[in-house]
Order: sequence, then structure tokens, then C-alpha cells
Amino acid sequence: MSGVMKRMGMIFRAKANKALDRAEDPRETLDYSYQKQLELLQKVRRGVADVATSRKRLELQLNQLQNQSAKLEDQGRKALALGREDLAREALSRRAALQQQVSDLQVQHQTLQGEEEKLTLASQRLQAKVDAFRTRKETIKATYTAAQAQTRIAESFSGISEEMSDVGLAIQRAEDKTAQLQARAGAIDELLASGALDDQSGLAKDDIQAELDRLSGGTDVELELQRMKAELAGGSSAQQQAIEGGAAGTQQVPQSQSHPRFDKQ
Repeated sequence: MSGVMKRMGMIFRAKANKALDRAEDPRETLDYSYQKQLELLQKVRRGVADVATSRKRLELQLNQLQNQSAKLEDQGRKALALGREDLAREALSRRAALQQQVSDLQVQHQTLQGEEEKLTLASQRLQAKVDAFRTRKETIKATYTAAQAQTRIAESFSGISEEMSDVGLAIQRAEDKTAQLQARAGAIDELLASGALDDQSGLAKDDIQAELDRLSGGTDVELELQRMKAELAGGSSAQQQAIEGGAAGTQQVPQSQSHPRFDKQ
């Protein structure tokens, strides 16, 4: 049972793969890949912008802390000048705490600056790859379209394309039907000539006229046969004229019969 299921699964996958292969258009696949690369490039650029924003925020904080540190140092100097050593010590203590924060922020700023440089370089490299892929994609699409058009033209000339095959089948069916109608018409004519079928149009010949036509046609054939024998035997022109004269005599009524003479008494 498991063997049957495995075989059915293999057949199903093979059929599905073949169907997908027919439905797949390489141009659409390339456009989709290019779109995904653009989305990835956009994400990298957003990452660079986020890191740059964080770096700028740290720079603002550093400036504020440095300004406060400078202000506390100035306050300590003024307190010493006024003889308030306790105030000067407090100002310097606060300044020392700010300096520690400044040191920590400077380390973070350097880290963010390094990350920003890496992401910027990665973004530039990815941009170059995307541009190269776009050029190659358009080249492949143009080549594929040209090859597809060339294949269709070749199939049309050879008559193996689906459209031309349909046209060829239609022509073949038309020719078959025409031949069938011609054969049917010839058969009906033969049956009418033989009298097997009655002609309802009233134009059919009777049996006497048909027999006369048959005899007349046979006479013409015999005369033609005699002429051909005379030519092959190298007969004289007089013989040929005699044959032709005999043929004319069978077709025309003699003048003596058509116009009888009456003797005068």
C-alpha cells in the first residue's frame, strides 16, 4: 500500500511539475526576482537611515553633555574665585559624572558610525548588483521574446503551430467534403444516365436517344482509331482524306437524297 501511495505521489508531483513548467514565463520570474531585490535594497537603505538617525541623536546628546560639562567647569572656577570651595567641589563632581556619560556616548557613537559605514557600503554594493541584474534581466527578456517570436514564425511556416494546425485541419475537412460531394454528384449523374434513377426535372433522355448517343459516340471512337492506325502505318494523305470523307458521309445526308431530281418527260 505504501508503494502505491509513493508511486501516486511521484506521478502527481511529475504532473504538477510539468504543468508549472508550461505555465511559467521566465520574463515574469525575472521581474519578480528584480522586485524582491528592490525590496531588499529598500530595507537596507532604511537600516542605514535608522542607524544614521541614532548616530545623530547621540551627537546631540554628546553636545548637550559637553555644554553642561563646560558650564560646570566654569561654575567651579567662579566658586573658587569667590572662596566657595564646597561649591567648586560639587560642580567638579557633577562634571566628572557627566564626563563618564560623555565617554559612554562616544563609544556608542563610534560603534554606530562603524555600523553606518558598513551598511552604507553594503547598500552601495547591493545597488550595483541590482543595477547589473536589471540590465541582464532586460537582455534576457529581449532575447527570450525574440526567440519566442522566431519559434512561432518557424512553426507557422512549417505548419506545426497550434493555429496553423487548426487551419490545416479545416482545409483538409473542406477538401474531403468537396471530394465527397463531387463523388456523390458523379454517382447520381451515372445513375440518371443509366436510368436507374428517374429525373423529375423532365430533362432526362429516353432510352432510344440514349442508345443513339451511345452508337454515335462509338462511331466517333472507331473513326479516330482508324485515323490513328493510318498515321502509324505511314498511310498516304489520300487514305486519310478517304477516312475523313467517310466520316463526313456518315454525318451529312447526300445531296442526291436531300434534293431528288425529276426527269422531264
